[in-house]
Amino acid sequence: MQNIQTMDWGEVQTSLHEKGYALLRNVLSPEECLEVISLYPEDQLYRSVINMQRYRFGKGEYKYFRYPLSPILHSLRERFYEHLVPVANEWMKQLSLDTRFPRQHNHLIESCHAKGQLRPTPLILRYEAGGYNTLHQDLYGEIYFPFQVVFVLTQTGRDHEGGEFVLTEQVPRAQSKAVVLSPDQGDALIFTTNFRPVKGARGYYRTTMKHGVSEITSGVRYSLGIIFHDAA
Repeated sequence: MQNIQTMDWGEVQTSLHEKGYALLRNVLSPEECLEVISLYPEDQLYRSVINMQRYRFGKGEYKYFRYPLSPILHSLRERFYEHLVPVANEWMKQLSLDTRFPRQHNHLIESCHAKGQLRPTPLILRYEAGGYNTLHQDLYGEIYFPFQVVFVLTQTGRDHEGGEFVLTEQVPRAQSKAVVLSPDQGDALIFTTNFRPVKGARGYYRTTMKHGVSEITSGVRYSLGIIFHDAA
């Protein structure tokens, strides 16, 4: 795992402020990606398995990990949160919202549990040819952290074709804008869970963002999602 402490977090924060997302290259090594993929068939690690087609979420499968999380998942959740919480609180301030997020991730989890949000949310996703994920948001309850992270565990052009990551942004009284990204194996994409502040002539206003995955045309695509709040 690349040393998260030495990443250019100033650049990451600038991208989040300006775009609502940031792409970090080579965070996980190929060996670490394979390590996470190897967890997929271990049924005892998961609290829930979701067939996307059954719920009209798309076509594919994802699994929510149960507590205790594996060391790599726990580390990614804790260490990314530490660097994202200052931006999260700045966004709350810009939008004149009362919410402030604690500096330590375990305190956020304590707040979730106090509200009855007891279920862990890190998940692993698997798509075969023809699979896709519809545009959505991962909120899960009253308390939600404004950022989440997805790690692509397989490589476009080798393990699969297609499967681009899609973000849409709905600006008030305007048409939606779409961004299509193709992270490589081991890359981390940080993006907003719900909305982001945009500076206008009269101060900041919200734009709503959703995310999804385009159709996989061949092969198998795996990804790991790190969501920082727990679910109700």
